[in-house]
Amino acid sequence: MLELKGQKSQSEIAAEAGYVNQNMITMIKQGSSKVALDRVPALARALEADPAFVMRLALEQAIGQTAAEAVVEVFGEPVTANEVGWLQAIREASNNTDPRLTSRSQAAIKSIFGR
Repeated sequence: MLELKGQKSQSEIAAEAGYVNQNMITMIKQGSSKVALDRVPALARALEADPAFVMRLALEQAIGQTAAEAVVEVFGEPVTANEVGWLQAIREASNNTDPRLTSRSQAAIKSIFGR
């Protein structure tokens, strides 16, 4: 939400996400209220965020970290649109050869992010 500072007010975000009470965004940010999982798609659109990323955060908030990890274990890690883009680039660069993640390739990825 920090990227939206100055672009959208909390009341605009609340309205776009379908919340009647504009204070709901403040309550979610403060942790006094949880995001209802059925509100995730609308909230993600309002925040201009990836729904999979927002769902991952909301799921952990709703059911706790351990239970959220169990859901991910069963259904798989939610993949954001940005991550799909990375995957497509890897497939294109590797000619769809399904390359193994080696320590060298992992180091190259870390270097891209300055780590």
